[in-house]
Amino acid sequence: MTELLCQLNELRPLLEAIEKSAQQALDLDQVTLLAPVPQPEKFIGVGLNYADHIAETGLQTPEFPTLFNKQSSCVTDPGAPIYRPNLSNKLDYEGELALVIGQYCRNVSVADAPRAIAGYTIVNDVSVRDWQIKSPTWTLGKSFDSHGPMGPWIVTSDSLEPHNLELRTWLNDELRQHSNTRHLIFNCYQLVATLSAVCTLKPGDVIATGTCSGVGVKMKPRGYMKPGDQVTIEIEGIGRLSNPVLQEPEDNSFIGSAPLS
Repeated sequence: MTELLCQLNELRPLLEAIEKSAQQALDLDQVTLLAPVPQPEKFIGVGLNYADHIAETGLQTPEFPTLFNKQSSCVTDPGAPIYRPNLSNKLDYEGELALVIGQYCRNVSVADAPRAIAGYTIVNDVSVRDWQIKSPTWTLGKSFDSHGPMGPWIVTSDSLEPHNLELRTWLNDELRQHSNTRHLIFNCYQLVATLSAVCTLKPGDVIATGTCSGVGVKMKPRGYMKPGDQVTIEIEGIGRLSNPVLQEPEDNSFIGSAPLS
């Protein structure tokens, strides 16, 4: 995918021709969708980026984006299990619009930022709340294996206006989150400008733009995810990302090539 993103402009005519060819079309039930960027070099999250979410936390509106890392090993596929870790039962969802960088860029202005974005996808910024507060950077609680569902695909930036999209999250049949990306405090282009002032952004880097109100940790009683649940995020113009929740296997210690399955 990274190589494709690097050559997207040059390959676009070929890709459009393939898209129009019914002979090479496959129904979704004939394929298994994988995370569109399985190993992003940078997987960056944004905290406190919707006013309604800030209100439910009781915190102050930030004057500068609150940024943190999700380790790329947390990325998982559409439909793949989210594992509740044996270390905690405080497993929460966060439905988010994510942007995918398409070109190497540094010191990009807000006005030029759209040119650096290849497209948009959905991310569930799964969070283990007690581990999140163990470290001021939040990274530990945001980076457990399987806690970065991404997909179902990337919608290219030329076919989507990212700042007026309805966002909804369901836990099972219960609508938990509903907002619109026009309520982002720091929008996609501002985030690209901020990050690229510090580091070179590269094709395949993923920036999840933050979540709205309705997270489980702020419900009374707490609305955490548990084994047997299904969490589904829908963003207008992109589609749905849905994942089941399972309990982490009891014996999940290994050294070598034995990934969680």
